[in-house]
Amino acid sequence: MTIEQNVSLKNYNTFGIESTAEYFVSVTSVAELKEVLPTNEKELFILGGGSNMLLTKDIKGLVLHLNLKGIEVQKQNNDHVEITCMAGENWHEFVLYCIDKNYGGLENLSLIPGNVGTSPIQNIGAYGVELKDTFVRCNAVEIATGKEHTFTNAACDFGYRTSIFKTSEKGKFIITSVTFSLTTKNHDHSVSYGAIKDELAKQHISAATIKDISNAVIAIRKSKLPDPAELGNSGSFFKNPVVDAETFRNFKIKFPEAPYYEVTNTTFKIPAGWLIEQAGFKGKRFGDAGVHKNQALVLVNYGNATGKEIWDVAMKIQKKVRKDFGIFIEPEVNIF
Repeated sequence: MTIEQNVSLKNYNTFGIESTAEYFVSVTSVAELKEVLPTNEKELFILGGGSNMLLTKDIKGLVLHLNLKGIEVQKQNNDHVEITCMAGENWHEFVLYCIDKNYGGLENLSLIPGNVGTSPIQNIGAYGVELKDTFVRCNAVEIATGKEHTFTNAACDFGYRTSIFKTSEKGKFIITSVTFSLTTKNHDHSVSYGAIKDELAKQHISAATIKDISNAVIAIRKSKLPDPAELGNSGSFFKNPVVDAETFRNFKIKFPEAPYYEVTNTTFKIPAGWLIEQAGFKGKRFGDAGVHKNQALVLVNYGNATGKEIWDVAMKIQKKVRKDFGIFIEPEVNIF
Protein backbone atom coordinates (compact mmCIF):
# COMPACT_ATOMS: atom_id res chain seq x y z
CA MET A 1 0.00 0.00 0.00
CA THR A 2 1.66 3.17 -1.27
CA ILE A 3 0.41 6.76 -1.16
CA GLU A 4 1.15 8.44 -4.50
CA GLN A 5 1.09 12.14 -5.45
CA ASN A 6 -0.52 13.96 -8.39
CA VAL A 7 -2.37 10.97 -9.88
CA SER A 8 -4.72 11.38 -12.87
CA LEU A 9 -8.29 10.24 -12.17
CA LYS A 10 -9.34 10.11 -15.83
CA ASN A 11 -9.39 6.31 -15.84
CA TYR A 12 -11.14 6.15 -12.46
CA ASN A 13 -14.40 7.91 -13.47
CA THR A 14 -16.84 6.74 -16.14
CA PHE A 15 -17.29 10.26 -17.54
CA GLY A 16 -13.58 10.15 -18.47
CA ILE A 17 -13.02 13.58 -16.93
CA GLU A 18 -9.43 14.72 -16.50
CA SER A 19 -8.90 15.51 -12.82
CA THR A 20 -5.85 15.16 -10.58
CA ALA A 21 -5.70 13.68 -7.10
CA GLU A 22 -3.28 15.50 -4.83
CA TYR A 23 -2.64 12.19 -3.03
CA PHE A 24 -3.91 8.71 -4.00
CA VAL A 25 -3.94 5.30 -2.31
CA SER A 26 -5.60 2.01 -3.27
CA VAL A 27 -6.61 -0.31 -0.41
CA THR A 28 -7.22 -4.02 -0.98
CA SER A 29 -8.34 -5.11 2.50
CA VAL A 30 -10.33 -3.81 5.45
CA ALA A 31 -7.12 -3.97 7.49
CA GLU A 32 -5.38 -1.62 5.04
CA LEU A 33 -8.38 0.69 5.11
CA LYS A 34 -8.33 0.85 8.92
CA GLU A 35 -4.59 1.46 8.79
CA VAL A 36 -5.02 4.50 6.54
CA LEU A 37 -7.93 6.18 8.30
CA PRO A 38 -6.66 6.96 11.84
CA THR A 39 -3.29 8.24 10.60
CA ASN A 40 -4.71 10.33 7.78
CA GLU A 41 -4.83 14.05 8.46
CA LYS A 42 -5.64 15.01 4.88
CA GLU A 43 -9.10 15.69 3.48
CA LEU A 44 -10.51 12.35 2.36
CA PHE A 45 -12.22 11.50 -0.95
CA ILE A 46 -13.64 7.96 -1.28
CA LEU A 47 -13.47 6.46 -4.77
CA GLY A 48 -15.26 3.28 -5.80
CA GLY A 49 -16.18 2.48 -9.40
CA GLY A 50 -16.38 6.17 -10.34
CA SER A 51 -19.75 5.70 -12.02
CA ASN A 52 -22.06 7.95 -10.04
CA MET A 53 -19.98 11.10 -9.96
CA LEU A 54 -18.99 14.16 -11.93
CA LEU A 55 -15.58 15.67 -11.20
CA THR A 56 -15.60 19.42 -11.82
CA LYS A 57 -12.16 20.16 -10.33
CA ASP A 58 -8.92 18.61 -9.07
CA ILE A 59 -9.27 16.74 -5.78
CA LYS A 60 -7.34 18.08 -2.81
CA GLY A 61 -6.26 15.78 -0.02
CA LEU A 62 -6.22 11.97 -0.22
CA VAL A 63 -8.23 10.00 -2.77
CA LEU A 64 -8.85 6.57 -1.24
CA HIS A 65 -9.58 3.96 -3.92
CA LEU A 66 -11.63 1.13 -2.42
CA ASN A 67 -10.35 -2.01 -4.15
CA LEU A 68 -11.77 -4.72 -1.85
CA LYS A 69 -12.50 -8.01 -3.67
CA GLY A 70 -14.27 -11.26 -2.82
CA ILE A 71 -17.65 -13.05 -2.87
CA GLU A 72 -18.71 -15.52 -0.16
CA VAL A 73 -21.87 -17.51 0.60
CA GLN A 74 -22.79 -17.06 4.27
CA LYS A 75 -25.62 -19.57 4.50
CA GLN A 76 -28.04 -21.43 2.25
CA ASN A 77 -31.26 -23.42 2.58
CA ASN A 78 -33.66 -24.97 0.09
CA ASP A 79 -35.09 -21.64 -1.05
CA HIS A 80 -32.60 -18.86 -0.34
CA VAL A 81 -28.93 -18.05 -0.22
CA GLU A 82 -27.29 -15.30 1.80
CA ILE A 83 -24.28 -13.99 -0.07
CA THR A 84 -21.73 -11.30 0.81
CA CYS A 85 -19.86 -9.31 -1.80
CA MET A 86 -16.92 -7.00 -1.09
CA ALA A 87 -17.29 -3.34 -1.96
CA GLY A 88 -14.70 -3.22 -4.75
CA GLU A 89 -16.38 -5.85 -6.94
CA ASN A 90 -17.99 -4.57 -10.14
CA TRP A 91 -21.79 -4.53 -9.73
CA HIS A 92 -22.69 -6.03 -13.12
CA GLU A 93 -20.09 -8.77 -12.82
CA PHE A 94 -21.53 -9.65 -9.40
CA VAL A 95 -25.06 -9.82 -10.89
CA LEU A 96 -23.81 -12.15 -13.65
CA TYR A 97 -22.03 -14.30 -11.03
CA CYS A 98 -25.32 -14.69 -9.13
CA ILE A 99 -27.27 -15.53 -12.28
CA ASP A 100 -24.67 -18.14 -13.22
CA LYS A 101 -25.25 -19.75 -9.80
CA ASN A 102 -29.06 -19.49 -10.33
CA TYR A 103 -29.42 -16.98 -7.49
CA GLY A 104 -32.45 -14.81 -8.27
CA GLY A 105 -33.35 -11.25 -7.31
CA LEU A 106 -30.77 -9.03 -8.97
CA GLU A 107 -31.42 -9.78 -12.65
CA ASN A 108 -33.42 -6.58 -13.26
CA LEU A 109 -30.39 -4.60 -12.05
CA SER A 110 -28.09 -5.97 -14.75
CA LEU A 111 -25.62 -3.61 -16.47
CA ILE A 112 -25.95 -0.83 -13.88
CA PRO A 113 -22.49 0.78 -13.75
CA GLY A 114 -20.42 1.04 -10.59
CA ASN A 115 -19.20 -1.14 -7.75
CA VAL A 116 -21.09 -3.11 -5.12
CA GLY A 117 -20.00 -0.85 -2.26
CA THR A 118 -21.80 2.20 -3.63
CA SER A 119 -25.03 0.34 -4.48
CA PRO A 120 -26.71 0.85 -1.07
CA ILE A 121 -25.84 4.55 -0.92
CA GLN A 122 -28.43 5.53 -3.49
CA ASN A 123 -30.49 2.32 -3.32
CA ILE A 124 -29.92 1.56 -7.00
CA GLY A 125 -32.97 0.44 -8.94
CA ALA A 126 -34.28 -0.40 -12.40
CA TYR A 127 -37.34 -1.96 -14.05
CA GLY A 128 -39.43 -2.28 -10.89
CA VAL A 129 -36.68 -3.62 -8.61
CA GLU A 130 -34.57 -1.80 -6.02
CA LEU A 131 -31.50 -2.87 -4.06
CA LYS A 132 -33.48 -2.77 -0.79
CA ASP A 133 -35.64 -5.69 -2.03
CA THR A 134 -32.78 -8.17 -1.51
CA PHE A 135 -30.46 -6.24 0.83
CA VAL A 136 -29.81 -7.86 4.24
CA ARG A 137 -27.00 -5.76 5.70
CA CYS A 138 -23.77 -3.98 4.94
CA ASN A 139 -20.55 -3.65 6.87
CA ALA A 140 -18.88 -0.25 7.03
CA VAL A 141 -15.91 1.42 8.66
CA GLU A 142 -16.46 4.70 10.48
CA ILE A 143 -14.09 7.27 9.00
CA ALA A 144 -13.54 9.23 12.22
CA THR A 145 -12.66 6.24 14.41
CA GLY A 146 -11.77 3.32 12.12
CA LYS A 147 -14.37 1.18 13.93
CA GLU A 148 -16.47 -1.39 12.04
CA HIS A 149 -20.28 -1.13 12.04
CA THR A 150 -23.09 -3.24 10.61
CA PHE A 151 -26.23 -1.66 9.11
CA THR A 152 -29.40 -3.71 8.66
CA ASN A 153 -31.98 -3.06 5.93
CA ALA A 154 -34.18 -1.11 8.34
CA ALA A 155 -31.24 0.92 9.68
CA CYS A 156 -30.37 2.11 6.16
CA ASP A 157 -33.76 3.86 5.83
CA PHE A 158 -33.92 3.23 2.10
CA GLY A 159 -36.02 5.48 -0.13
CA TYR A 160 -36.16 6.30 -3.82
CA ARG A 161 -32.47 6.61 -4.80
CA THR A 162 -31.49 7.40 -1.23
CA SER A 163 -30.41 5.99 2.14
CA ILE A 164 -28.91 7.26 5.39
CA PHE A 165 -25.56 7.23 3.57
CA LYS A 166 -26.85 10.15 1.50
CA THR A 167 -28.61 11.90 4.41
CA SER A 168 -27.88 11.72 8.16
CA GLU A 169 -24.73 9.57 7.83
CA LYS A 170 -23.38 11.12 4.63
CA GLY A 171 -19.59 11.15 4.55
CA LYS A 172 -19.25 9.32 7.88
CA PHE A 173 -18.80 5.70 6.76
CA ILE A 174 -17.06 3.63 4.09
CA ILE A 175 -19.07 0.56 3.07
CA THR A 176 -16.76 -2.45 2.86
CA SER A 177 -19.19 -5.28 1.99
CA VAL A 178 -22.86 -5.89 1.22
CA THR A 179 -24.93 -8.99 2.01
CA PHE A 180 -27.97 -10.06 -0.03
CA SER A 181 -30.70 -12.68 0.35
CA LEU A 182 -31.41 -14.25 -3.04
CA THR A 183 -33.71 -17.05 -4.16
CA THR A 184 -32.37 -20.42 -5.29
CA LYS A 185 -35.66 -21.63 -6.79
CA ASN A 186 -39.22 -20.39 -7.39
CA HIS A 187 -37.78 -17.05 -8.42
CA ASP A 188 -40.13 -14.06 -8.21
CA HIS A 189 -39.76 -12.77 -11.76
CA SER A 190 -40.39 -9.03 -12.10
CA VAL A 191 -41.37 -8.49 -15.73
CA SER A 192 -44.17 -5.96 -15.32
CA TYR A 193 -42.31 -3.15 -17.08
CA GLY A 194 -43.43 -2.92 -20.69
CA ALA A 195 -39.91 -2.72 -22.08
CA ILE A 196 -39.00 -6.09 -20.55
CA LYS A 197 -42.23 -7.68 -21.80
CA ASP A 198 -41.58 -6.35 -25.31
CA GLU A 199 -37.98 -7.53 -25.34
CA LEU A 200 -38.93 -11.04 -24.15
CA ALA A 201 -41.66 -11.17 -26.80
CA LYS A 202 -39.14 -10.09 -29.45
CA GLN A 203 -36.96 -13.02 -28.39
CA HIS A 204 -40.02 -15.36 -28.43
CA ILE A 205 -39.64 -16.15 -24.72
CA SER A 206 -42.86 -16.93 -22.83
CA ALA A 207 -41.49 -18.61 -19.67
CA ALA A 208 -38.51 -16.43 -18.80
CA THR A 209 -35.64 -17.57 -16.61
CA ILE A 210 -33.62 -15.10 -14.53
CA LYS A 211 -30.94 -15.28 -17.25
CA ASP A 212 -33.56 -14.42 -19.89
CA ILE A 213 -34.65 -11.40 -17.85
CA SER A 214 -31.06 -10.30 -17.36
CA ASN A 215 -30.37 -10.62 -21.10
CA ALA A 216 -33.52 -8.63 -21.87
CA VAL A 217 -32.48 -5.84 -19.48
CA ILE A 218 -28.96 -5.81 -20.96
CA ALA A 219 -30.39 -5.53 -24.50
CA ILE A 220 -32.70 -2.68 -23.47
CA ARG A 221 -29.97 -0.77 -21.66
CA LYS A 222 -27.49 -1.22 -24.52
CA SER A 223 -30.05 0.10 -27.00
CA LYS A 224 -30.57 3.25 -24.93
CA LEU A 225 -27.40 3.83 -22.96
CA PRO A 226 -23.87 4.35 -24.31
CA ASP A 227 -20.99 2.20 -23.08
CA PRO A 228 -18.81 4.42 -20.83
CA ALA A 229 -15.72 2.74 -22.34
CA GLU A 230 -16.71 4.20 -25.71
CA LEU A 231 -18.51 7.42 -24.74
CA GLY A 232 -17.98 8.95 -21.29
CA ASN A 233 -21.14 9.04 -19.18
CA SER A 234 -22.52 8.21 -15.77
CA GLY A 235 -25.80 6.58 -16.76
CA SER A 236 -28.94 8.43 -15.70
CA PHE A 237 -27.85 11.92 -14.70
CA PHE A 238 -31.16 13.04 -13.16
CA LYS A 239 -33.65 11.38 -10.84
CA ASN A 240 -37.21 10.88 -12.03
CA PRO A 241 -39.13 13.55 -10.10
CA VAL A 242 -41.90 12.43 -7.75
CA VAL A 243 -44.64 15.06 -7.41
CA ASP A 244 -47.71 15.51 -5.20
CA ALA A 245 -51.28 15.05 -6.42
CA GLU A 246 -51.98 18.75 -7.03
CA THR A 247 -48.77 19.27 -9.04
CA PHE A 248 -49.51 16.11 -11.01
CA ARG A 249 -53.11 17.15 -11.74
CA ASN A 250 -52.02 20.54 -13.08
CA PHE A 251 -49.23 18.91 -15.09
CA LYS A 252 -51.57 16.37 -16.74
CA ILE A 253 -54.06 19.09 -17.70
CA LYS A 254 -51.32 20.88 -19.64
CA PHE A 255 -49.55 17.72 -20.89
CA PRO A 256 -52.12 14.89 -21.12
CA GLU A 257 -49.80 12.80 -23.31
CA ALA A 258 -47.04 12.65 -20.70
CA PRO A 259 -46.13 9.21 -19.30
CA TYR A 260 -46.20 8.69 -15.53
CA TYR A 261 -46.14 6.06 -12.78
CA GLU A 262 -48.34 6.09 -9.69
CA VAL A 263 -46.11 5.73 -6.62
CA THR A 264 -48.86 6.08 -4.01
CA ASN A 265 -52.42 7.44 -4.06
CA THR A 266 -51.01 10.94 -3.61
CA THR A 267 -47.61 10.87 -5.34
CA PHE A 268 -46.66 10.35 -8.98
CA LYS A 269 -43.36 9.76 -10.78
CA ILE A 270 -42.77 11.54 -14.09
CA PRO A 271 -39.91 10.30 -16.32
CA ALA A 272 -37.14 12.90 -16.31
CA GLY A 273 -36.01 11.68 -19.73
CA TRP A 274 -39.39 12.64 -21.22
CA LEU A 275 -39.22 16.10 -19.64
CA ILE A 276 -35.69 16.68 -20.95
CA GLU A 277 -36.58 15.45 -24.44
CA GLN A 278 -39.68 17.66 -24.59
CA ALA A 279 -37.53 20.60 -23.46
CA GLY A 280 -35.48 20.10 -26.63
CA PHE A 281 -32.21 18.70 -25.29
CA LYS A 282 -32.16 15.13 -26.63
CA GLY A 283 -29.10 14.71 -28.85
CA LYS A 284 -28.02 18.31 -28.33
CA ARG A 285 -24.31 19.01 -28.13
CA PHE A 286 -22.41 21.88 -26.52
CA GLY A 287 -18.80 21.45 -27.60
CA ASP A 288 -17.65 18.10 -26.20
CA ALA A 289 -20.44 18.02 -23.61
CA GLY A 290 -23.95 16.99 -24.53
CA VAL A 291 -27.08 14.87 -24.19
CA HIS A 292 -27.18 11.38 -25.67
CA LYS A 293 -29.07 10.94 -28.93
CA ASN A 294 -30.97 7.83 -27.75
CA GLN A 295 -31.65 8.69 -24.11
CA ALA A 296 -32.18 12.27 -22.94
CA LEU A 297 -31.52 11.25 -19.34
CA VAL A 298 -27.85 10.58 -20.13
CA LEU A 299 -25.28 13.38 -20.32
CA VAL A 300 -22.13 12.50 -22.21
CA ASN A 301 -18.52 13.49 -22.73
CA TYR A 302 -17.71 13.35 -26.45
CA GLY A 303 -13.99 13.44 -25.76
CA ASN A 304 -12.44 16.33 -23.95
CA ALA A 305 -15.25 17.97 -22.02
CA THR A 306 -14.44 19.25 -18.55
CA GLY A 307 -16.62 18.41 -15.60
CA LYS A 308 -17.65 22.05 -15.38
CA GLU A 309 -18.81 22.02 -19.02
CA ILE A 310 -20.99 18.96 -18.37
CA TRP A 311 -22.35 20.56 -15.20
CA ASP A 312 -23.19 23.73 -17.18
CA VAL A 313 -25.26 21.61 -19.58
CA ALA A 314 -27.02 19.97 -16.62
CA MET A 315 -27.94 23.35 -15.17
CA LYS A 316 -29.27 24.53 -18.56
CA ILE A 317 -31.50 21.45 -18.66
CA GLN A 318 -32.62 21.90 -15.07
CA LYS A 319 -33.57 25.54 -15.66
CA LYS A 320 -35.47 24.87 -18.91
CA VAL A 321 -37.44 21.92 -17.49
CA ARG A 322 -38.50 24.01 -14.52
CA LYS A 323 -39.53 26.89 -16.82
CA ASP A 324 -41.47 24.65 -19.23
CA PHE A 325 -43.11 22.24 -16.78
CA GLY A 326 -42.87 23.77 -13.31
CA ILE A 327 -41.00 20.67 -12.13
CA PHE A 328 -37.53 20.58 -10.55
CA ILE A 329 -35.31 17.67 -11.61
CA GLU A 330 -32.53 16.75 -9.22
CA PRO A 331 -29.17 15.23 -10.23
CA GLU A 332 -28.77 11.55 -9.39
CA VAL A 333 -24.97 11.72 -9.69
CA ASN A 334 -22.73 13.23 -7.02
CA ILE A 335 -21.09 16.49 -8.05
CA PHE A 336 -17.53 17.23 -6.85
